[in-house]
Amino acid sequence: MDFSKKAKGYLNAPLNRQLMLEMLKDYKRPNDKISELLQDGQLTALKKGLYIPGKVTELPTPEPFLIANHLWGPSYISLESALSYWGMIPERVFETASVTIKTTKTYKTPVGRFTYRHIPSPYYAFGIESIALSKNQVAMVASPEKAICDKIVTTSGIVLRSPGQVRDFLTEDLRIDQERLATLNWKTILSWAEDAPKKNSLLMLAKTLQSL
Repeated sequence: MDFSKKAKGYLNAPLNRQLMLEMLKDYKRPNDKISELLQDGQLTALKKGLYIPGKVTELPTPEPFLIANHLWGPSYISLESALSYWGMIPERVFETASVTIKTTKTYKTPVGRFTYRHIPSPYYAFGIESIALSKNQVAMVASPEKAICDKIVTTSGIVLRSPGQVRDFLTEDLRIDQERLATLNWKTILSWAEDAPKKNSLLMLAKTLQSL
């Protein structure tokens, strides 16, 4: 079997176990074949039951954001990773950060480190956008407003009680440019606050953004 040729039709996401068994259905022992592909470097394991094509295949690796969506879900890209994607913060991000309704989790994989922070429903479902990363690859990413709210919600010790605290957090801690802040939709944040953890901090965030 030419694994590279077969895998070319499935490059829009990581390869899960069910898909691998379908690809290897002509083998009496597909699990043994998976082990062989891993040993040969034709397959790389991200975690048990989730794979990407190995380097020797010379096939493209799915985008990190897409891998993150599949590693631990439901989840979406947020926090510094989303803020960097939207050009809100100047720093380069060295891990892919997501939020999830499941438990907090970290994965160290051959293609990078992926972290997940827990947030509750129904707040979880707000402000998620479907982003086309490249051909046939679409990932779920927080809007700029939701990424900021998620950072406030998931960071221990952050309580925003005044406009001054909000401005310091946004411009000094996160290093978001003042002009960028003026583009944020404070009404959207206001609509989420009632169902959010740290409700009062998000209300203060919305109030401060409204005054910019």
